[in-house]
Amino acid sequence: MNVFSHNSQAWDRKVTEGVAYTKPVSTELVEKARKGDWEITVTTEKSVPRSWFKESLVGMNVLCLASGGGQQAPILAAAGADVTVVDLSEKQLGQDKFVAEREGLDIVTIQGSMTDLHFFEDETFDLIVHPVSNVFVENVRPVWNEASRVLKPNGTLISGFTNPILYLFDDEQEDKGILDVKHSIPFSSIEQLSQEELMNQALEFGHTLEDQIQGQIDAGLLIAGLYEDDFGGRRMIDQYIKTFIATKAIKLSL
Repeated sequence: MNVFSHNSQAWDRKVTEGVAYTKPVSTELVEKARKGDWEITVTTEKSVPRSWFKESLVGMNVLCLASGGGQQAPILAAAGADVTVVDLSEKQLGQDKFVAEREGLDIVTIQGSMTDLHFFEDETFDLIVHPVSNVFVENVRPVWNEASRVLKPNGTLISGFTNPILYLFDDEQEDKGILDVKHSIPFSSIEQLSQEELMNQALEFGHTLEDQIQGQIDAGLLIAGLYEDDFGGRRMIDQYIKTFIATKAIKLSL
């Protein structure tokens, strides 16, 4: 199964269905960002601390990695950054184009894989914003390696990712109020779902925390900040543990 092609089509369908992570930002939020009053998320609920960004984004070269949907990129562009978005879904990128045209913003969009950024030269970006999305690639290590390669020395990578504990439990049982351990980590929906379920869903992969955090370190990045997040109480598991993590990492200048 071609994971990129499958998930590209799955996210195109999500845009058509209007799911939460495909809905572009409002004109009001863009206008606030133009005035310096802005925030973005890379997980589910919490905003990224402003202290994780430089005081001004004006003139910064920013990559929104696997970040289509018209959410992070327009805000950062309105705040003054030169923004490029890479995403596997043509329709998700279409949301960024839509906001850019609506608001008069310059946003470059490229359809491609977060694991292969061959279309960028080394040390191109000052900042990379990577919201929860590496759950849709089978091997996360190339994501960190490519992000580090295209990041300038002392540049920043802000990432959101899933705590793999989320994938231990049976989703159907959780809907019934039961946390039933069913799967092991690393998790692959290819191995766990029926053929019918696979055809109707995006393929997901629960990566180990070692691959998520040590993977960044092995790619030459220094972890400089971390916080946790959850579904905002919408999932039963929120009562027991945070299931999302955000990290700030700095590319070491050797």
